[in-house]
Amino acid sequence: MNLAIFIRLLTLAAIWGGAFLYVRICAPILGPLILIESRVALAAILLMIVARFLHKPLNAKQHWRHYLMLGVFNGALPFLLFGYAAQTLSASTLSILNATSPIWGAVIGAVWYRHPLNGKTVLGLVLGIIGVAMIVGLDQLSAQRGAGVAIAAVLLAAFSYGLATNYAKTAKSVDSFSNAHGSMWAASLVILPAIPFASVSSPPSLGVMLAVATLGIVCTGIAFLLYFRLIRDIGGTSALTVTFLIPIFGILFGHLFLGEVITFGMIAGSCIIIVGTALVTGFNPATLLLRKLPGNA
Repeated sequence: MNLAIFIRLLTLAAIWGGAFLYVRICAPILGPLILIESRVALAAILLMIVARFLHKPLNAKQHWRHYLMLGVFNGALPFLLFGYAAQTLSASTLSILNATSPIWGAVIGAVWYRHPLNGKTVLGLVLGIIGVAMIVGLDQLSAQRGAGVAIAAVLLAAFSYGLATNYAKTAKSVDSFSNAHGSMWAASLVILPAIPFASVSSPPSLGVMLAVATLGIVCTGIAFLLYFRLIRDIGGTSALTVTFLIPIFGILFGHLFLGEVITFGMIAGSCIIIVGTALVTGFNPATLLLRKLPGNA
C-alpha cells in the first residue's frame, strides 16, 4: 500500500467519521426524515453530475429492482436509523457501534450461503457482543431515556448494511459507481412520500444547513467515489480497513467539536469490537503488508 493509497484510506475514514458528527448536529433539529432525504438527494445529484461527466448511463429501466434493494438496505433504512439514534446517542457511540457492520455481514453470509462458522469467527462474534455490552454498560449516554432503543436502532442499521453487502454479492453484475448512483436515487424516492409527515424542532441555522450540505455532498457522494476508487486500487478486503479507522475519527471529532467525554467504555469497547471484526472478516494487516513487499504475489 503506497503513500497515496494510505492517504485516500485515511481521508475516507475521516470523512465517514465526520458523518456521525454532522448527523448528531442536525438530527435533533431537522429530525431523521428531512435530514436523510436531504443527504441522499444531494448525494444523488452529485453522482448524477459525475455520471454525466464520465458518460456512465444508469440504465434504471433494466436495474431498478437492484437499485431499489441497495437503496433501501444500504441507504434509506440504515441512514434513517442512524438519524433516529443520533437524537439520543453521541457521535462517538454511533461510530463505534457502526463498526459491527462487518460482523453482521459475516453472520448473514454464513446463514445465506449455509457455511458453518469456524472457531475464529465465533470468537470474533463473542468479542463483538462484549464490546457492545461494554459501551452500553459504561457509556454515560446509555443511561438516558430512550438510549436502549437508540442503540438497538444503530445495531439494526449495521445489520442492514450486512444484508446489503451479501445481496450485492449475489445480484446481477452492475459496476460499483452505478450501484452508488442508482441506490442514492432509489433511497431518496423511498423516503420522499414520508416527508409531508415530518417536522422540525426549530428553524435550521446556517450552520445546520451547511452541515447537511457537507453530509450529503462530502460524507456521502464524494465518500462513495473515494471508496470505489480504493476498491479498484487495493481490492475489497484491503478497503475494509476503513471500518477499523472510522471510530477513531468519530470519537475524536465528537470530543473536539461537541465536547463529548471520551470514556473508558468507549475506548475499551471500540478496541474489542475492532478485534472481533478483524477475526470475523479474516482481516490480517501483516498478511496485507507482506503481499505488497517485493517478491510476494
